[in-house]
Amino acid sequence: MLRPALLLIALLLPGLLSAATPEVLVEERARELWGPQLPEGANVRVRLSDRSLPEAVMLSAFWMDRDTGRFLANAVTDDGRTKRIEGLALATLDVPVPARRLMPGEIIGESDLQTVELPVRRVGSYTLTAREDLIGMEVRRMLAQGHQVMAQSVISPLVIDRGEKVTIQYDDGRLVLNAPGRAMNDAHEGQEITVVNLVSNKTLRAVARGAGLVEVIR
Repeated sequence: MLRPALLLIALLLPGLLSAATPEVLVEERARELWGPQLPEGANVRVRLSDRSLPEAVMLSAFWMDRDTGRFLANAVTDDGRTKRIEGLALATLDVPVPARRLMPGEIIGESDLQTVELPVRRVGSYTLTAREDLIGMEVRRMLAQGHQVMAQSVISPLVIDRGEKVTIQYDDGRLVLNAPGRAMNDAHEGQEITVVNLVSNKTLRAVARGAGLVEVIR
């Protein structure tokens, strides 16, 4: 894409535009071209076929294949000369992966994770890409060392065990009532659970809100 006004400035007023490495200029244009397609926090790694041009003030033309990242550009130097450059712009993402094999039932800790840089096109749509989405979670399916973790492979840990005494809470927005109860099954936070009110001996459906606390479903 040509930018005649900037090219004219470069030709008539050399030195007015600040110089940068071709890699920096290509990264800027690649990010513009990918736009919303580029995930938040993504890196752009630029590799030039010929690194003989140390600096340029702008790219007067830029073509890139969005899928492969292959690009071709005209770089303008501070004295107005134009040099054709080409190479590869690779979009990558830092992804947390298990530092060791993790088995079902284990709780993921900080030391269980390491970070790898992967091409964006290799990151699955259900891959968890933030460490905070993994730390403290319970493993549902075996996680292989160094492999991406899918959202369905982890779950919030159990907060209530079957047979455990719980506090049953009822909140109608005006009044909060509590009663002692007993859990009839295990439950993760936010999961439905069956409890018995130990005062009335009635069976109720509730939602696990935290350790030893359930809220009656209205």
